[in-house]
Amino acid sequence: MCNLYRMRVTTSEIGQIFDAIPDLGANYGEEIYPGYSGLVVADGQAQAMTWGFPLVLTGKQGQKLKPKPVNNARTDKLQTAFWRDSFARRRCLIPVSEWAEAEGQKGQMTRTWYSLPGGESFAVAGVWRATFEWGNAYSMVMTDGHLQMADVHDRMPVIVMRDNWAQWANGSPDDAFTLCQPWPGDLLVERSATLWAAARPKSITTLI
Repeated sequence: MCNLYRMRVTTSEIGQIFDAIPDLGANYGEEIYPGYSGLVVADGQAQAMTWGFPLVLTGKQGQKLKPKPVNNARTDKLQTAFWRDSFARRRCLIPVSEWAEAEGQKGQMTRTWYSLPGGESFAVAGVWRATFEWGNAYSMVMTDGHLQMADVHDRMPVIVMRDNWAQWANGSPDDAFTLCQPWPGDLLVERSATLWAAARPKSITTLI
């Protein structure tokens, strides 16, 4: 599952690419982790939302614990109660430059990055909803993994080709579901020496 991705394109550029109204005050970092703010395109706007639907957990004494961000929505779970309404009514596009998966031995895992050849940002299928805990929140839709990442993970984000953006965002649930397929082309794979558990950046920037 994807628990880290990068988005290097500015809000203004995303507005132009997706023909969306950009929120130039949107705050998000270049590296997005679950529970962090990221940029999404929804309802004709490029806006910041929290990555992950809040899942409220209960402790042993019945007390409510801090919500956990559920940042991946598996295609085979989209019709379950947790995702059904969002998939039917509130689909979005997530601009991504590359995403990471953990690779290696436990305790020594490093970050392996996946992107599309050419270095251009692309759109990942997403769903969103308003939440009491974090305001508007989104989740990535995940499908079967690509052959090039078979030795690392068996799932990957649903990459939506430009010609299918409107179908994902505005089509019927059945039409949108047909797009939930592994990426058919090649992937660019970059293995790094950065530990998966490396410290997360605390600063939030505005990329306009």
